[in-house]
Amino acid sequence: MTGHDSAGHNELRPAQLALNDETHLARHAHHSSFGRESEMDDDLNGIARRAAAGLLGGLDDVVARERRSSITPDDWARHEASLAEILTALGLDLDSPGTRDTPRRLMRALFDATEGYDGDPKLVTVFPTECHGGTSCELSQVVEGPIPFSALCEHHALPFIGRAFVGYIAHENIIGISKLTRLVRIATRRFGVQERMTHQIADALGELTEPHGVAVYMEAHHLCTQIRGVREVQPITRTIAFRGRYETDPSLRMEFYDLAGLQRGIRE
Repeated sequence: MTGHDSAGHNELRPAQLALNDETHLARHAHHSSFGRESEMDDDLNGIARRAAAGLLGGLDDVVARERRSSITPDDWARHEASLAEILTALGLDLDSPGTRDTPRRLMRALFDATEGYDGDPKLVTVFPTECHGGTSCELSQVVEGPIPFSALCEHHALPFIGRAFVGYIAHENIIGISKLTRLVRIATRRFGVQERMTHQIADALGELTEPHGVAVYMEAHHLCTQIRGVREVQPITRTIAFRGRYETDPSLRMEFYDLAGLQRGIRE
């Protein structure tokens, strides 16, 4: 979803949950989680439905999704009026050609910036693995990045903006490369904290592909520390999550850092 200032009230879209033709999940007699036997539910239709909307790994906030889908034109107008009152109280003159539509634009911008709650039916395309045996299957990484992202801090509702690197070691399934970018955007275009989002991306990719391991690295500048409080400008917040083989094999972690260009002296 992208912001369109000319969009009408009735163009708000409900959460997209229908399984579409682009979603393919292979059936396996035995499921594994990061290469180990698990108690995962065998109802692949249920997994597919959530995966189709990008709502795996704890990303399905049912309450938020239902609230967004139930916003009416009257609600929208009421929210705009509330924003107008707040902006006026803070000093903004809304009686000029450039500012009369600011409350409407702000409401639309906030709605678009939190579209991750709605999921993405184009997220998931899972294919059978390209590795057909041998020890290399537990060593071959796929690393994608940098993936730019923006999110809203749940503490101050201010943006934090950065980039992510996502890696995994395929087991039974691989995922379309562009879908890793979609996954990051689903996880970040909402209110939250960077630490939680990092782990949610790792868990969602693990639930979707059942790999030998997952690695997620995120770094971002947080506006809540730059324009308020300590007002620091340069610091970057970095978070990382490892699953499966990455947790037990230091060489795989080092290789992930190398492939992502994150080693000291190499990083941009």
